[in-house]
Amino acid sequence: TSGLGGMSGAQALAAVITGCIGVIAEVDDDAIQQRINDGYIQKDLVFSTKNASIEGVLVDLIKKIKQLKTEILNKQVGASSKGVALIYHGNVVDLWERLYTEGVAVEIGTDQTSLHNIDDCGYTPVGYTFEEAKQLLMDNKPKFMEEVRSTLRRHVAAINKLTARGMYFFDYGNAFLKEAAEAQSDILKSPTEFRYPSYVQDIMGPMCFDYGFGPFRWVCTSGKKEDLDKTDAIATQILRGMLGNAAPDIHNQLKDNVLWIENADENIPIVGSMARILYADADGRVAIAQAFNEAIAKGEISAPIVLGRDHHDVSGTDSPYRETSNIYDGSRFTADMAVQNFVGDAFRGATWVSLHNGGGVGEWFVVLHGQRVSHADGIGGHNLLVMIGAERGGGAARVIQLVIGRIAEPDRERLHGLRGLPCHEREHRGRVHPATEERAEGYVRPHADAHGFGQLCPEFLDHLGFGTRVFH
Repeated sequence: TSGLGGMSGAQALAAVITGCIGVIAEVDDDAIQQRINDGYIQKDLVFSTKNASIEGVLVDLIKKIKQLKTEILNKQVGASSKGVALIYHGNVVDLWERLYTEGVAVEIGTDQTSLHNIDDCGYTPVGYTFEEAKQLLMDNKPKFMEEVRSTLRRHVAAINKLTARGMYFFDYGNAFLKEAAEAQSDILKSPTEFRYPSYVQDIMGPMCFDYGFGPFRWVCTSGKKEDLDKTDAIATQILRGMLGNAAPDIHNQLKDNVLWIENADENIPIVGSMARILYADADGRVAIAQAFNEAIAKGEISAPIVLGRDHHDVSGTDSPYRETSNIYDGSRFTADMAVQNFVGDAFRGATWVSLHNGGGVGEWFVVLHGQRVSHADGIGGHNLLVMIGAERGGGAARVIQLVIGRIAEPDRERLHGLRGLPCHEREHRGRVHPATEERAEGYVRPHADAHGFGQLCPEFLDHLGFGTRVFH
């Protein structure tokens, strides 16, 4: 992969935490130095072309990759072992092409260059250093864009060769597919379909978003490390309790969450606020928020905690190239969730709400976010639970057609994206709904209607503020 900037910088840590050999290209020396200072990467694992030839550096890097792969195979190292992040200070296209010619087996590939900022040096053409590319952009922008598009064609050609050998490649939502297509590279499978999926379509959607899991985050306003440690302990205890009773189809998600939060203090350097982010579902968020509020009330946590979520969260964003790329009913270009959240959370008592474009992917006018921040202060707390439930439920409602349409009918009642809603869901589960005289299993009738999809329980829709709207 490539990128060690704002969001992409986390890729190095992800490689280490998940136990893989991560190889990350970055052209900007300042970004590399920042990640060294932050503790995200190790200086002795940076293969730099700054004072050496590209050829020589790539030879050394490929040798290191092969050495590590051999060690892993010989020792039969499991996925729970610590991984390693190797950093290539150079252009990722040179790296991709060399991996192919050297016959290195790459299991997973992606890209996090800033292609959403393509015309302002977010993507560096091959054959230029980062500084040279910036100078070319200032001196001759048409030439710069010509070089960028030529590089994209080489970029895609190398990836296509590696995927033909078995590599799995996915788009990371950085406009790679879009810009590659506009550069007339071989990125299209058909006139309307890319060769490669977005990570929402293949990974985050089926594994997390469809079940209501998404990035839930909190910040300790005290700025004290001991308060952050206390929140880690609270979240760990809650998630471990949930794991013991988890349904099979969300067991791995919860297990990953436990692994993440238990090791967060060791794995995640603190580079600013005393903050955490955790992929939690509705049950987890409600329980954690309640526990934080109680701990503040008891004085176990010294100051209020700000509760929010990443713009990437379930129901937080409408983006046809990313968050809603897996919505196939024709509405992925509709900012349904973003506006519903923005307006709804204003009435549900959020501390602040926002409706905004962008979110790190550029694509102005085709990305819209509806967000909010609330705070737990040890008093009340009802509005926190209502907001959390509505957010998770809104996301589940958005993808309900997709989910129901692709799983077997006997399994349709196991749609855990609708679990944990603070609207007496436990009372509804298994109870006869008076309007339909049918069981309201998790707010989804477990049979197909005339259109082949299920219907959401009207009370669930009322809670979300949708009235009696039915998602067909």
